Amino acid sequence: MLIRGAEIHGHGPADLRIEGGIITAIGHFEPRAGEPVIKAQGGALLPGLHDHHLHLAALAVREASIVCGPPDVTNRDALFEAFGASGEGWLRGVGFCESLLDGMLPDAAFLDTLAPHRPLRIQHRTGRMWLLNSMALAKLLEGAAPPPGLERLNGRYTGRLFDEDRWLQQALGSAPPDLAITSSRLAAFGVTGLTDMSPRNDPSIARHFAQQIETGALKQSLVLAGALSLAEAEPVNWRVGFAKLHLHENALPDFDETCAWIASAHDQGRGVAVHCVTEVELVFTLALFEAAGIPRAFGRGDRIEHASIVPPDLARRMAELHLSACVQPGFVAQHGDRYLAQVEPCHQPDLYRLRSLQQAGVPLAGGSDAPYGETDPWAAMRAAVQRRTRRGIAFTPDEALSPEQALALYLADPLDLRRQRHIAVGGQADLCLLDRPWRQARERLSAQDVRITIASGRVVHQRIDQPPRERLTRTEPAAA
Repeated sequence: MLIRGAEIHGHGPADLRIEGGIITAIGHFEPRAGEPVIKAQGGALLPGLHDHHLHLAALAVREASIVCGPPDVTNRDALFEAFGASGEGWLRGVGFCESLLDGMLPDAAFLDTLAPHRPLRIQHRTGRMWLLNSMALAKLLEGAAPPPGLERLNGRYTGRLFDEDRWLQQALGSAPPDLAITSSRLAAFGVTGLTDMSPRNDPSIARHFAQQIETGALKQSLVLAGALSLAEAEPVNWRVGFAKLHLHENALPDFDETCAWIASAHDQGRGVAVHCVTEVELVFTLALFEAAGIPRAFGRGDRIEHASIVPPDLARRMAELHLSACVQPGFVAQHGDRYLAQVEPCHQPDLYRLRSLQQAGVPLAGGSDAPYGETDPWAAMRAAVQRRTRRGIAFTPDEALSPEQALALYLADPLDLRRQRHIAVGGQADLCLLDRPWRQARERLSAQDVRITIASGRVVHQRIDQPPRERLTRTEPAAA
């Protein structure tokens, strides 16, 4: 395959040839006989984007779920309307927020009014809680003992299930979902690589992902973070990523045992990624890394997931410990109005920092946290540059990045956030072709500009222009 007349990231105007999934030449060439040709017409050719933090299985399941939270559903009436369609079998809702019910967290009795004749489960927007109606409770407890996370008050189950995803999956007897639709939608954004950050990822789920890659359902290259047991799997068509530690401020793990767990991950040659959404969780994490230490031979480093609240002194400590951070810049646009309303003004400057983390010496990468965040990396880049809420209110504008810095969040090496991926001869052909040069694209940062996405040398997304409805690739005869 030959891409002609592109503005190649890091090279300037040139052609690029792909053979066997590898970039074999960058320069100025004539097409070979029978060679597929893409006329870039001066469009920017970027390295394929990488989403450094998402939850693939949950995202795929969300595609078949009822959205029951902002911005799609914003009040009680809209919530009832969302569940008004007739049908049979289980109902699954996602994204519930208490603001719909004036701060009330519903119980099974309330959910019975939403779906009186069907089992219903709704996931809270945080992803840590499920809300079950009475029929769902009864069906689940028919074949499974109640777990510790199933809330019980005055001898009765409330229907609120905390941090028990694995129990729920087993009780439902559900199999991991097909990823084809989700993968195609990500490819349309120019995404060619994914890091699944689910802490329970183990050899079993790894086999499912491997099968999805083998069949072509999952088109992106995959890095799997997760449990220590992932090191026992055979990563034939995926890579073992960070060991994931998911902290909960109200139930922090034993300090010494966690230090030993970090040491075990380092012994496997893996970095450690720690979920930190509160200041307490970050302080605890920094103390862990200070105590556990980082072996001299360990080159890939550890990282903080989300870094939701980072006071300046903790940013400096992160840099001193050579930690990176995977951030979600889109959260300011998605949830900034709620932050402004609910977070005390003195703490707002510490929320979802970007520029000040970079200035402190903390390498950054971008992730969606999908399905708990929006999947479009271009929308996240705009959010990083504009730092405005949905209502257009400026949110800590001093933390804004340039368009180039925002793009760089999605070009980081998924196994070492301190490094950037580049387009180079000999490299894997993971590419994103835009329909305009970067000087124009940087002003828009829009997914609508993505013309073609190439993953491992294969076209996995190709826009059809209107008018005319014409594919953008064609095969050319040999040059005269």
